[in-house]
Amino acid sequence: MSDSIKHECGIAMVRLRKPLSYYIEKYGSPTYAMNKMYILMEKQRNRGQDGVGIANIKINQKPGLRYISRYRSIEHEPIKGIFEKIGRKYRKAKKEGGDLYFDETWMKENCAFTGEVWLGHLRYGTHGKNSVENCHPFLRQNNWRSRNLVVAGNFNMTNVDELFDILVKLGQHPKEKVDTVTVMEKIGHFLDEENNEIFRRYKEEYTNKEITELIESELDLVKVLRRACKDFDGGYVMGGMVGHGDAFVARDPSGIRPAYYYADDEVIVVASEKPAIKTAFDIDYKEIKEIEPGHALIIKKNGDYSQHQFIKPLEKTSCSFERIYFSRGTDPDIYQERKELGRLLVPQILQSINYDLKNTVFSYIPNTAETAFLGMMQGMEDYLTAKQKEVFIDGKPFVGEREDFLSFRPRVEKIVIKDAKLRTFITDDSHRDEMVAHVYDTTYEVVRKGIDTLVVLDDSIVRGTTLEKSILTMLNRLEPKKIVIVSSAPQIRFPDCYGIDMSKISEFVAFRAMVKLLKDRGLEYKLEEVRDKCLYALSNKEAVNHVNELYEQFTPEEISEKIAEIVKPEAMTADLDVIYQTVPNLHKACKNHKGDWYFTGNFPTKGGMRVANQAFVNYMEGKLVRAY
Repeated sequence: MSDSIKHECGIAMVRLRKPLSYYIEKYGSPTYAMNKMYILMEKQRNRGQDGVGIANIKINQKPGLRYISRYRSIEHEPIKGIFEKIGRKYRKAKKEGGDLYFDETWMKENCAFTGEVWLGHLRYGTHGKNSVENCHPFLRQNNWRSRNLVVAGNFNMTNVDELFDILVKLGQHPKEKVDTVTVMEKIGHFLDEENNEIFRRYKEEYTNKEITELIESELDLVKVLRRACKDFDGGYVMGGMVGHGDAFVARDPSGIRPAYYYADDEVIVVASEKPAIKTAFDIDYKEIKEIEPGHALIIKKNGDYSQHQFIKPLEKTSCSFERIYFSRGTDPDIYQERKELGRLLVPQILQSINYDLKNTVFSYIPNTAETAFLGMMQGMEDYLTAKQKEVFIDGKPFVGEREDFLSFRPRVEKIVIKDAKLRTFITDDSHRDEMVAHVYDTTYEVVRKGIDTLVVLDDSIVRGTTLEKSILTMLNRLEPKKIVIVSSAPQIRFPDCYGIDMSKISEFVAFRAMVKLLKDRGLEYKLEEVRDKCLYALSNKEAVNHVNELYEQFTPEEISEKIAEIVKPEAMTADLDVIYQTVPNLHKACKNHKGDWYFTGNFPTKGGMRVANQAFVNYMEGKLVRAY
C-alpha cells in the first residue's frame, strides 16, 4: 500500500495447562512460555509497532507475593525491548538462584513473568496518541484476585459517548472518554457484580476466605461478557485475564476482527493471525480454529476451555482488508486469495493496454503487492495460453512468426524500489513535495521510451497523494508511452470505524473524484441534499448511509477516470489510466470475508452507518475531525 495508513492491532495469549515444573523438565528451562510469546508477537509485528505490552498472571501465588506482572513500551523496536527486559529477569534469577532456577516454587516466588497466563498486544495508535498510558494491556486492580482485570484488544467502538454515559449512570467516574477506558470499566463493573452475586449467595454459610475460593471456582465469564458487551457497537477482539487465572477472548457478533486459537494438552494459544500460531508451535493449519462471531473462548483457572456464545451473532462480515493487505500473506488461504485478486484484474488491464502485451512492462509497488502481482501474471500467462490454443489447435488465422508467438512471455521488471534510508525532514510544502518524490527509486533503461506501456500494481489506492507527489512523477521520468496504475482493492469510498485509521472521508481520492464529477456535471446541489438527509438520520438515529446516493450518480469507471485526472502531475507527459478491483471480483476472491463497508458503504452495525453520515457532515461543514 503506497499510501500509508495505520494497520490493525494484534493480540497474543498463551495459557500453560501444566505446572511450570513440567516445562522445566521437558524443555530444560522455565522460559518456554516467554519464548512462545516472543514468537507470537514478532510474527505479528505487521499489526502494530507504535507500542507493545505484555502481562502475566501467576495462578495460586501465595498472599503477600506479586502475581501480576506487566510491561509496556513505545520505544524503538518495542517487542525486542520488552522481551530483553523480561529475559534479564530470568538471567538474574538464574544467577542468584543457581539450581533453584529450575525449581517451580522458587521461580514463581522470586522471578516476574513466570506465571501460567500471558497476554500480549501490538498497537497502532488510531487516535494519534502514542504514550505508554495508551498501550494495552490495561490493568484494573483490586485486593481481591477475582476482581483484578487485565484487558487488551484489537477493537474500535463507534458509540463511545453512549458507553461513557452508561458508566456514569452506573455511578462510575471514568477518567477518559475513549473506547479503551469504557470497555475496560464496563467489563470490570460486571465482573464486580458477578463477584458480589456469588458472595451474597454464600455469605451466610461460609467464611470470607472460603467464599473467595468459591468465587474463583464459580465465576461465570460468559455472563459477565453477556452483560458488559450488549451495548457495544464496533469491531472487536478482546482478550482478558482475571487475577485468579480465568481468561477469555471475545469476538464481535459480525466477526469483523480476526481471532484464532490452538489447544493441546500443554497449552492454549490465541492470536490475531494463523501464521503466528503455526510458526510458534509448528502445527498443521487445520489444527488452528477460528473463534466464532459473537462467541468467547473461555479458559478456566483449572485449564479447561470452551467456546460460548455471549451475544447473538449477526451476518459474518469479517474484514476483507485483512485479506488484501493487513494480515501476513504466509497464511495459505490469504496467499491464494491475493493471487486471485491479481488474476481477476487481467481483463481490465488487457483492455487498458489494448491487448498490446509485446509493448508492455509489468511491475508492482510496494512489496506487499507481490502476491497479487504473481496472480496477475499467471492470469496473463493463461490469456496467452488460450490465444496459442486458438491458433495451434483451433486453427484460428494468425499474422506473424509462429515461433515468436509460441515463445513470447510478458515482460516483468522490478521498476520501483523504496529507499528505506531516505527520510523527509523538510517542513515547508514546496520543498517537501520535492523530497517525497525521491523516497522511491527506479530502475532505468528497461522501459523503451515512447514505446512501452508501464503497468504497476498496488495493494490499494487510498488518498492518492503518494501517487501524485512521488510515484507518478518518478515513473514519468522513464518516459513510457502510457502508465497504468492498478489497485488490487476496490475504490475506498467510506471511513472505517472498526479499527483502521481511515476516518476522514475528504481524504479519500475516490470521494474527491466523486465530488468533482458532481461539480463538473452541474449536480453540486446534491451535496446539500444529502447533507440534510445525513443530519436528519443522525438526529433521528436512522441506520441509513445516505452518502451512497452521491456515488450512485456515477459508474466506478467514471470515478476511476476522474481519479486519474486528479493524481496526474501537471508535468506528466505519459498517458495515465487508473484501474481498481471491482467489488464482485473482491467477493469472488475472498469468498468467506464479506466485510466491504469501506468500498460499498454497507456497514454491518448501526454505528457504522452513523459514522458515514457524520463524516460527510463534517466534510460539508469544513471540520477536519474524526467522525467517531
